[in-house]
Amino acid sequence: MILFHSPPLCYTVRMKLPEAFLNRMRHQLGGAFPAYLDAMAQSPQRALRVNTLKITPDALLALLGIQPEPCGVIPEGFFVPEGFTPGKHPLHAAGLFYMQEPSAQLPASLLDLQPGEAVLDLCAAPGGKSGQIAAYLQNTGLLVANEVVPSRATVLQRTLERLGARNAIVTSLRPDALCQALAGGFDAVLADAPCSGEGMFRREPQAVCDWSEAHVAACAGRQRAILESAALALRPGGRLVYSTCTFSPEENEQTVEAFLQAHPDFSMSGMHRLYPHTSAGEGQFAAVLHRGGIGTARTEAPNGRPVREWEAFCRDAMAYAPRQVVRLLPDGRVFLLPDRIPPAMDRLRVLNAGVLAGEIKNGRFQPAHALFLAYERTAFQSAVELDGAALSAYLAGEAIPCAVGGSGFAAVCAQGYPIGFGKLTGGMLKNHLPKGLRMR
Repeated sequence: MILFHSPPLCYTVRMKLPEAFLNRMRHQLGGAFPAYLDAMAQSPQRALRVNTLKITPDALLALLGIQPEPCGVIPEGFFVPEGFTPGKHPLHAAGLFYMQEPSAQLPASLLDLQPGEAVLDLCAAPGGKSGQIAAYLQNTGLLVANEVVPSRATVLQRTLERLGARNAIVTSLRPDALCQALAGGFDAVLADAPCSGEGMFRREPQAVCDWSEAHVAACAGRQRAILESAALALRPGGRLVYSTCTFSPEENEQTVEAFLQAHPDFSMSGMHRLYPHTSAGEGQFAAVLHRGGIGTARTEAPNGRPVREWEAFCRDAMAYAPRQVVRLLPDGRVFLLPDRIPPAMDRLRVLNAGVLAGEIKNGRFQPAHALFLAYERTAFQSAVELDGAALSAYLAGEAIPCAVGGSGFAAVCAQGYPIGFGKLTGGMLKNHLPKGLRMR
């Protein structure tokens, strides 16, 4: 299994930055402008965030066999060696880490989250910051992760599934519609707004091609609307982090200043700017805002009812039954819900709520891949540990000869961590890895 390759040529070596953008940065940075240009001529460093829902940083780095340098942004963030490619690594499939640009690790950390809180990630795809929020909440409380673009919302859903988030609801709605429906529903809101992407020029050449003064102005207008919506969702006394991965003052300081002038009940406790020449990563802006007053997030405990097919599966295949409330949908899908849900959840376009445990077909419960990624190996009565050629064959979707006794559903593990499941029968492990996740 190839985990390393030659590093790519830095994009800025091959692509000229727009002159209008350079003039902006020259004016904005003053004497620091040459240092910025020097940094942009360097290849970007890649980093991972350890998923502390599943593993500690020391334990993961020992399993990966690397000794990377800390990013210095959050304790669980590390630079990775040149050429490190995680996509086909079984521990990536197990959700033990997420490849995340270093400065992108900042905004979620500024929310100062506590377990049990209700949190909204308003512009959440592809899911790195949502996964970070889920880790801070330690699978308690509620995370609503929203993405307006359906295809990106699907990516968001898969990311949170891989990372093992049990307390997340994934929605795909316009920010204004979602926040009106869930007004006052959250202790904390992250509005990581779509932007002109100036902080991603080294990594994404398309962002350079798309840049223009008009694009900056259009993004600023959209961001002000998103920030208005985010404020509506926040309870009195709550925290709001507004962030972008761009440098333009129109999209950053000016947007925040206009918002504060229009909302005297909000105050700012901090503003952060990261540039490639001053910190780890590509660049980030973040402002921490607080809403005055005292209030309680508008959430409620979910309702459910016994589902006998699920209970039978738990007796046969689970070492213990998950404590979450069970919800059976009319189409036969069975979900294990978060501790708290918005009162309006049943009226929203919800793609996923909590853990998709499986579905009932022909009177029998069929487990879902998400169930085996949401829980540790000890949650299942049977587990098959694979490595080497057998592990590669499983990840490719093949059936595996198996000496493990017994029959029925079993977690499939790599180095002790579930990466999926299969069904034991007649000395074989029938592969149940979803086709879209198979690696050939």
